Amino acid sequence: MPLWAETVLLLVGAVLLALLIKTFLVQAFFIPSVSMEPGLEQDDRILVEKWSGWFGGEPERGDVVVFEDPGGWLTAGEVDEPTNPLGSFFARIGLLPTGGHLVKRVIGVPGDVIECCDEQGRLTVNGVPIDEDAYVLEDKAVRGCRGPMTGNCEWSAGPVPEGTVFVMGDNRGNSADSTVHMCLEGETECVPGDEFVPVDLITGRLWTTVWPFENFGGPEETDAFADVPDRSDDAPDSAAALLDTAGSGSR
Repeated sequence: MPLWAETVLLLVGAVLLALLIKTFLVQAFFIPSVSMEPGLEQDDRILVEKWSGWFGGEPERGDVVVFEDPGGWLTAGEVDEPTNPLGSFFARIGLLPTGGHLVKRVIGVPGDVIECCDEQGRLTVNGVPIDEDAYVLEDKAVRGCRGPMTGNCEWSAGPVPEGTVFVMGDNRGNSADSTVHMCLEGETECVPGDEFVPVDLITGRLWTTVWPFENFGGPEETDAFADVPDRSDDAPDSAAALLDTAGSGSR
């Protein structure tokens, strides 16, 4: 076989292998913002595992997940896909990190009710206060509940509809997450249920940070949600069902 033919076969094989890995095993992404500090820093390169999804694994509370934009969550600066054809090709086959996605932590799964906050400024899930000190960015300027939480920080969301999750960034004061997309009283343009992310849009769970080397490693395990009871039986069939049960969906 001529050398050029062997070279072509090797290149085709490499592309097919990269596509298989990206489709079924892992995919590379970069972190476009500071919303997941301190655990993930802006411009970190990460690998997301997909194999658990192929075996029926569902997102769990505390998981750090990457997902496609549900619609209007990303700013123009965060949709940072390669602009040249070669870069786009390498990104599509998994040899370059992909943009246009978000990374957040799962706080609520189907049936859960999330409330902010108790007397100590902690989130509660199904009535159980969550100690998030292990992963949430400490911000001394934010007292009580942390984050872009509405009004005086008193709100509730849920029950989380079937097939969706409620997500938040670890940098609560600088994260456009589910709390920002809740249906709030007084808003003129409001879509009830817009705060929930469809599970079908989740690409996978964070597996490890690969760049820079000083940040190399997987996410630390957290037992913050260990005492939260399951309320999946209470989950409505869809976000639209919240209109019938809760008026504005959440507050």
